[in-house]
Amino acid sequence: MENTQKQQGPGCLGFVVGGMSFIPLIGVLFGIVAVIWGFKAKSTKLKVIGFAGIAFTFILYGTLGYFGFVQKGGVYDDLRSQLVKVQLTNSVQAIELYKVQHGRYPASLEVLQKSLPEGSLVSLYDAAQISISGEKWYFYTVIDENHYHIRSYGRDGLIDTEDDILPTPIENIGLIAHYQVEPAL
Repeated sequence: MENTQKQQGPGCLGFVVGGMSFIPLIGVLFGIVAVIWGFKAKSTKLKVIGFAGIAFTFILYGTLGYFGFVQKGGVYDDLRSQLVKVQLTNSVQAIELYKVQHGRYPASLEVLQKSLPEGSLVSLYDAAQISISGEKWYFYTVIDENHYHIRSYGRDGLIDTEDDILPTPIENIGLIAHYQVEPAL
């Protein structure tokens, strides 16, 4: 006797694919397959599992994005501050090397950037600034022929506020680490 009865529903494999939709990022593809399979097999459960897996990925990455870029005072802010401090210290070294090579401090960070070799790991953009509008240079000013000041604007983007990040002070160079900046009017 032939078995002419058709299998009802998506079967076990459909729910395995639906379960794989909870794998972050690539699970979205499995979720889409599970939803399509659920429509074809007329299985509400499989559609719900597929949509839930897709939603899980969006919620997970949205949460990580919030903690990484929006939340103030979290662990990511501390890590970003440490990164900025290291970048500022590297910038100080590049500024001092520029003075050795040219006999004066660079007039701006743009001038310094152009003098750096291709592929240089020195970053002159403020990593504390979280903006989709573009990168912002560190605050830099030449005080006189033997002194300069560089700092990060900090998270708020305003100069000379509590959240500004200063480079590690280094002795016997032209860096004045603690310098009162006159805010622009």
